[in-house]
Amino acid sequence: MLDAGPVVVSPRAHRACLLLGLCLTLLSGCDKPEAGPVALPEVLVTAVAQRDVPVYSEGVGTTSGFVDAQIRAKVQGYLLSRNYTEGSFVKAGSLLFKIDPRSYQASYDQMKGELGRAEAAYKKTQMDVARDKPLAAQGAVSQKELDDSIQSNEANKASVFSAQANLEKARLNLDWTNVTSPVDGVAGIASAQVGDLIMENTVMTTVSQVDPIRVQFPISEKAYLRFAERIQQGAAHPEAERPNAAPLELILVDGSVYPYRGKVALADRQVDVKTGTIMLVSYFPNPGNILRPGQYAKVRAMIETLPAALLVPQRSVQELQGTYQVGVVGADKKVAIRTVKLGPQIGTQWVISAGLQAGEQVIVEGLQKVKSGASVAVRPMPAEPASAGSGDAAPPPRPGS
Repeated sequence: MLDAGPVVVSPRAHRACLLLGLCLTLLSGCDKPEAGPVALPEVLVTAVAQRDVPVYSEGVGTTSGFVDAQIRAKVQGYLLSRNYTEGSFVKAGSLLFKIDPRSYQASYDQMKGELGRAEAAYKKTQMDVARDKPLAAQGAVSQKELDDSIQSNEANKASVFSAQANLEKARLNLDWTNVTSPVDGVAGIASAQVGDLIMENTVMTTVSQVDPIRVQFPISEKAYLRFAERIQQGAAHPEAERPNAAPLELILVDGSVYPYRGKVALADRQVDVKTGTIMLVSYFPNPGNILRPGQYAKVRAMIETLPAALLVPQRSVQELQGTYQVGVVGADKKVAIRTVKLGPQIGTQWVISAGLQAGEQVIVEGLQKVKSGASVAVRPMPAEPASAGSGDAAPPPRPGS
């Protein structure tokens, strides 16, 4: 085997190899883009607002009549007529229904005759006693005959009283064939129709006195203890004597606020042990009978005003293991995560009682994308209008609940 020996490369070939390597290096460098600046995460921020904030207490209940009178039949008989327009306003004493009175008229006439017979017998024995007393004194009649006359007179006197009572009962039954309204109010739909056999104690309709309208709503035991003195004062004194008492607002099912204000009338005698609430009763003027029993009713009252309160949107608050945090963006566009203390909920905002200063920028959206100390790109968020309505009657929900 022949030994080829070392390979000798000419200077010209060596330069060609170096040139080729340089070209390959340049070509491979052209494939990589130049690194640009890193994009900062974008967050929406808003300034911590400061203003005097009214705090409201709310309770959800239902309306009922000031008086809801069930109209029941007191006698049995066939219904002859309905004498009112269903759903209309009726006066106390107005005729609502007419039950066939003929059997009760006959009973009344019979009892009237019985009373006449008893009165005649009583009158006769009165005359017998008046005659026998002087004769007995003269010895013309025996003492026994006088005693018998007196006894018969007393028995006939009792018979008159009994006949009078029977006649009064018959008169009441006859009167009760005319079913009337006991109160002024709105008469409901009749549950009995003409021709029906009405039994005693049958509910025929209901008449509700709805001006003022009654609203019942529960509040927590804690809220009751807080306002017990004011509630008791409201029950003991008329509105004219309580010029500083907070009026109640009524919010209807469509979200509208009822134009008339009401007041608390009384608190129930006990707390419901199952729910830990106590029922309050309030009354609202109801001219025109617009409100009717059974309607949804949210009752709201301003209980205090927080001066110079700090407010942030609810979305800016995050809960972490029982604590509440917000992200604050400083003038250097860096984020600081702070623990805050929450006050009452006011509409879509929280009152912050500790941890923030007025005017600081808090993160509303994008907090989950950043950490404390991170730099961010800031975009302001349009301010949201605050709506009144915290819930001391029922504690407001915390974030994440």
